[in-house]
Amino acid sequence: MSQLQHERALSNDAEAIEDEIDDLERRLAEAKERQRQAQQQRSVVQESNLGVISANHFLLLLSDSALPLGSFAFSSGLESYLAHNKSSSPSHSTSFVTNKLPKTKLPPPSFTSFLPLSLSSYASTTLPYVLAAHRDPAQLALLDDTLDATIVCTVGRRASVAQGRALLSIWERSLSSSLPPSSASAEAAAAILKPFSALLRSAGAPPGWNDPPPVSAHLPPLFGAICALVGLSLEQTTYVYLLSHVKALVSAAVRAGMFGPYQAQKTLASRQVQEMIGALMKREWERGVEEAGQSVPVMDLWIGRHEVLYSRIFNS
Repeated sequence: MSQLQHERALSNDAEAIEDEIDDLERRLAEAKERQRQAQQQRSVVQESNLGVISANHFLLLLSDSALPLGSFAFSSGLESYLAHNKSSSPSHSTSFVTNKLPKTKLPPPSFTSFLPLSLSSYASTTLPYVLAAHRDPAQLALLDDTLDATIVCTVGRRASVAQGRALLSIWERSLSSSLPPSSASAEAAAAILKPFSALLRSAGAPPGWNDPPPVSAHLPPLFGAICALVGLSLEQTTYVYLLSHVKALVSAAVRAGMFGPYQAQKTLASRQVQEMIGALMKREWERGVEEAGQSVPVMDLWIGRHEVLYSRIFNS
């Protein structure tokens, strides 16, 4: 082999090696890019899983009967319903034909009769505010003021405000610190709930100490806004809100001696309660706050007359 052929062979080998190196470097770069994308996707999935875990954690907290809202101090009209529908008091109707006074015994008041009425009333009057606050937490103060203007029953208003302020206190003292400081939820909470709380504390402060408070802190809009901030879905929020009302009624029925704890759990687990909550969620899903109103007018009478009962075991 001549010297020229030998040099050409070496040159071809060098070019082949360079091409192989270029190919390896290209494949290495592609592999690194795939690795980066995989790590990014894994990070997104982990963050999503953490968000789901966090939301589920708050779901269990907000649905817990031990949440100190004070809802179990009120009977939501159940005690008044029992007092005004005593089965032992017969009604008399005069017969002008026989001139006799036949005694007709009224059907006994039952929890199964009261529960659908109370739950329907609760949903029609308050659930639209929960939904609206969850969809747009920034409107919390406006929704609170609107609800306060539309509540007819004074006793019901006191219960709503007492529970709402308890929930706001729970948020400030317990729940808010568990959100990551730099998270979007924490920033939204700081922008919405802190000014709202400041407005509530400013009520009655001079000057104008006798002016109406700028906010009242009703439970429905506060519950919707807080559930949105901690990551609960709209379906979870509405279901927990209505189920919490059923829990409070069942607890009141147990303390009123209507049935025992086993029947209470049977009622909570019943298909009837599940179907009622589902039907009411569907009924109120698209209802705006301007259409919210009392669907069971007698409920306002039962709740309102609770404070005039001769004796009672629940708060008014």
